[in-house]
Amino acid sequence: MRNNRFIILLIAIIAGLFVAACKDGVGQGEGQTAEQTQRDTAAMADWMLGSKYDRLGQKRLAELYFKKAYDALKDDPARDLVTYSETSYGLMSVLYQRNDVEGSMKVAADVVKVIEKHKDYPSRRRYSVLLQIAQNQWAVNQIEDAERTFIRGFEKSIETWGSGSGNLDIVVFASAMSEFYWKTGQYDKLAEWLKRGEYEFQFFEKKVDNKRDSTFCEEFKAHLAIYRAMLLQGTGHPQEALDVYHAIPRSRIEHVYVISEALEFLRSVGRYNEIADLYEKLDTSELATNGAKMNFDNICYLLTPRYVANVKAGRTDEALKVGIDICEAIDSAVAWQKENDAAELAVIYQTHERELELNEAKAEALLHRIISISAVLIILLIVYLLWRSYRYNKVLLEKNRRLVEEIEQREREERQTIEQLKAEPQENLTAEQQLFRRICDLMDGKDHIYTDAELDRSRLAQLLGTNEHYVTDAISACTNGKNLNGFLNEYRLRYATRLLATTDDSISVIAELSGFSRSSFFRIFSDAYGMSPSDYRKVASK
Repeated sequence: MRNNRFIILLIAIIAGLFVAACKDGVGQGEGQTAEQTQRDTAAMADWMLGSKYDRLGQKRLAELYFKKAYDALKDDPARDLVTYSETSYGLMSVLYQRNDVEGSMKVAADVVKVIEKHKDYPSRRRYSVLLQIAQNQWAVNQIEDAERTFIRGFEKSIETWGSGSGNLDIVVFASAMSEFYWKTGQYDKLAEWLKRGEYEFQFFEKKVDNKRDSTFCEEFKAHLAIYRAMLLQGTGHPQEALDVYHAIPRSRIEHVYVISEALEFLRSVGRYNEIADLYEKLDTSELATNGAKMNFDNICYLLTPRYVANVKAGRTDEALKVGIDICEAIDSAVAWQKENDAAELAVIYQTHERELELNEAKAEALLHRIISISAVLIILLIVYLLWRSYRYNKVLLEKNRRLVEEIEQREREERQTIEQLKAEPQENLTAEQQLFRRICDLMDGKDHIYTDAELDRSRLAQLLGTNEHYVTDAISACTNGKNLNGFLNEYRLRYATRLLATTDDSISVIAELSGFSRSSFFRIFSDAYGMSPSDYRKVASK
């Protein structure tokens, strides 16, 4: 009861000190609410800035602001689950795009825990996390793990919305699985998941009621058809694959990602003239108009493959023109990259400067309070630990004293049983009892034969001039089923306890003198006596 009161008092003191340290002149509840609202507003603003820079292709700035928003909400996501879900997904995605797969996986692992805890987590991002995890696993060549995660995301989507519900997440997962199996060359599974994607997509298409989704549906039909062509090409049906591809209306191959997939298919069948024509079309695509800056990624993605396609198609003049464009684009990319890096670093520097100023102001206000509170807490902690240590040692000592008394009583009873056996006339004893009496006489000899670590059943039988099976039978019959090792260890332990009580030898030396190995002595001693050898020595020496 006193112990509980002391702990409650200590907790109350610590809580009071921390409240005093954190209180900053306004009402405690009002101050926390205002500060919390301010943090939430700042987190939403940072998320919007991160989204803006992400769209502009400035990934470092996008990561900076996504991370600021994420860090502000990660300790209590329930304050604003919508902003948290969008921010965490944005951060995962940007880290993945910047080849920081490990960082993306760490964020994803935390988000999964939040999703499991909060059933009202926004459905828009609930399974996007699994899709990103699968992409991360794929990126580090964890093919089997990626496959399991893709399938898990699909099954969770089906479990939530149901097959044939027309939910876009289900369609996206089936499509991602198709891409995964195509790029890993698993055409039997590609056929299965392509069929699933086509099945789920027909229900989504029926629900479409606006122009934007209608455009997406037309593009997605092209996407499904291209993967159907890839499947036919990969399974040895090149002409059928071309027929499927050429049957796609050209109006559906307009969006960047569809053009990219078409280029992948055309490369696999060596149709370089068509590839060159498609790159001409890519110049007027969304990527070309929105990505006016020709950075190195765009050179690699747009110009270099286009140059190769023109060369292989025999279009020498076009290839030469693209080669010249590449040379000019490299000069522009170098200048743009330097300018872009400088602008990003300037924003990052200014942001860090503002944060440092705010943090320094807050830190200075709390510094003296924290120092004084830390000193008080350390003193209280030391006092408490000393008190607990004293109580623990006292209780332990009393317990060990009782154990030693019980051990001594048990050994007296065992010795009395052996003495009674020795006092019996030989004609009243069975053959096993007679042999056991001889064994005890041998153990009680001045040589302490049991301290020989090599002593075994065979050696003991030789010393007694009998069969080793008789030895074990005699010990088992006269000691309620003990085996030879248990019988010998009792003698060794009794010898060890005498040495512990009467000598200053180290415990390791005593272990060897008693016939034990150093590694087994502590375990056998503790199992037999319920305390360590050092604890026994403390009690026995007093």
